[in-house]
Amino acid sequence: MKIDCIWEHNGGDSILYAGNFIGAFTRGASKEEAILKMPEEIRRFQLWRGETPFDRYDLEIVQEKESDLQIKDADSDVLFSTEGRPLSAEEYQDLKALALRSAEDFQALYDSFPDKHKSALPYRKTFYGPVPRTAEEMYQHTKNVNEYYFSEIGVTADNEGTIATCRARGFEALESIADFLSLETVTGSYDEQWSVRKVLRRFIWHDRIHAKAMYRMGVSTFGEDIIPDIFGFTR
Repeated sequence: MKIDCIWEHNGGDSILYAGNFIGAFTRGASKEEAILKMPEEIRRFQLWRGETPFDRYDLEIVQEKESDLQIKDADSDVLFSTEGRPLSAEEYQDLKALALRSAEDFQALYDSFPDKHKSALPYRKTFYGPVPRTAEEMYQHTKNVNEYYFSEIGVTADNEGTIATCRARGFEALESIADFLSLETVTGSYDEQWSVRKVLRRFIWHDRIHAKAMYRMGVSTFGEDIIPDIFGFTR
C-alpha cells in the first residue's frame, strides 16, 4: 500500500502526516525517525478503524512544508495540497463519521480515569504555556478547539457539553451553509489557510495526539489494567 506523506518540519523536528489515512501521523527529531514510525502508525490506525492492515506500506513524501512553528510541540499550520478540493457527499460523511467516532472514543478514554486530576507527569512548560498533565486538562484542551476550528471556516460553534456533542453541533451548523462541500480555502487566524477538509483532518489528528498522551499518562499513573487502550496504540 502506497502512503502519501506530508512532511512538516522546523529544522530537524518533524511531523509526518499520512495524506491517504486522514489523522494518522508520526513525529521525530528527524525526518528519518518519523518515517521509520509511519508503517506501525498506519497499521494501528487501520485496526482502530476496523480494517485489516496491509502486508506492506511504501512511503512517498508528496509535499513538504518548512515551518516557523514549534513542531516539536506538535504545533502545525500546514494545508495539504489536496485540502483545497471540494468534497463529495460520500467523502464528507466518511470523514465526519471518523471525526465523531474519534470524539466518542476520546470521551470513553477520559471517562475510564479513576481520578481525572491525578498525573504522574512532571510539570512542563512550552512557549505556549503549561503542557496539559492530567486527564481533565487534556480533555478540556482537546474539546475546546471546537469553536476555534469551526470559526476558521466561518462556522459558528461553541465548546459546550461533551467533546462529541459540541463537535456534532458544529457539523450541523456547517451543513446549514449552502454548498458547504465546495467552500473555498480561506485565510484564518495567524494567516493560516483553512478548508473544510482541513478542519475534518485537524479534529482527527488533534484527538489522536492527545489520546496518545492521555493513554500513556494513564498507564504510568494508574497501570495498564485500569486504562483501556481504546485507540489501539499498543496493538
